[in-house]
Amino acid sequence: MDQNTLSYEDFLKVDIRVGTVKEAREFPEARRPAIKLLIDFGEEIGQRKSSAQITGHYDPASLVGRQVLAVVNFPPKQIGPFMSECLTLGLSDDQGEIVLLASDKPVPDGQRVH
Repeated sequence: MDQNTLSYEDFLKVDIRVGTVKEAREFPEARRPAIKLLIDFGEEIGQRKSSAQITGHYDPASLVGRQVLAVVNFPPKQIGPFMSECLTLGLSDDQGEIVLLASDKPVPDGQRVH
């Protein structure tokens, strides 16, 4: 096993959950264009805030009600005047713009990736 290979126990340390965006607002104070999200991860985790650099494909109004995937067990990170409490996940398209990761069918908020 090389040093870049993870064990299953390593994978389990990363807590990736699905949540529904409840609020989305522009984040003009950010150094790079971003959107502030309030995501509901269900009863166990509750709501968390996230700053996401997703302005290339999304506007705030299109995000409310959408399910997204996020890492919920990183420590909070200060981003300008905003405290981000989870890392919303995405992939870069061929232009370098972020496309959000999501389930292809609705699932209960708070479900863990496995």
